[in-house]
Amino acid sequence: MAKKILIVEDDQDIVELLRYNLEKEGYKCYSANNGAAGLEIAIKKEPDLIILDIMMPELDGIETCRAIKSKPNLSDKFIIFLTARSEEYSEIAGFEAGADDYITKPIKPRVLISRIKAILSRKKDQHTISQIQHGDLIIDRDTFKVSLQNKHFTLPKKEFELLFLLASKPDKVFRRESILSKVWGTDVSVVDRTIDVHIRKIREKVGDEKIKTIKGVGYKFVL
Repeated sequence: MAKKILIVEDDQDIVELLRYNLEKEGYKCYSANNGAAGLEIAIKKEPDLIILDIMMPELDGIETCRAIKSKPNLSDKFIIFLTARSEEYSEIAGFEAGADDYITKPIKPRVLISRIKAILSRKKDQHTISQIQHGDLIIDRDTFKVSLQNKHFTLPKKEFELLFLLASKPDKVFRRESILSKVWGTDVSVVDRTIDVHIRKIREKVGDEKIKTIKGVGYKFVL
């Protein structure tokens, strides 16, 4: 049976572009041009994944996401924010509302489809680790929250995924090319410097001693 995707977006050109490419991949698509209408369709159709814009009339994307997650029959549905809002605080707000991914516009349709396939495949793996704990550091994938010494904070998605990857195998040295592939994927063009910037931001939050640089190779998480 085809997976159902709901697109909640007030730009009709974007809706048509997404529908065309998603339906070509075999997905069944629904659409709404505001958050309130999107919530109604979600309740009726119970889509497998919902793509939300943030800036919309009636209900914005964050409010719509919270409303969807509050419904018992929708609480486990995947949600992707696709938005022009690139500020870190908007991304954090999206994950705190319950989103599974946060993507900034513009994006190539094939990249979005790759991200959608990756998210929808999560249900197939029932053994995926959702939480890592090392001492007083807790990293929770379900909420994208990190707890350290009883302080709780939410990381932007790439910082979180990078920390989760390193912490999943303490003392293992992750090569830079492996990090790029696992965290950013093969469809996104980034440079090595991107990893360094994210590592610096993570260290600012969890401490310099947690992540060690292996010169000329990569990084590892230290217990």
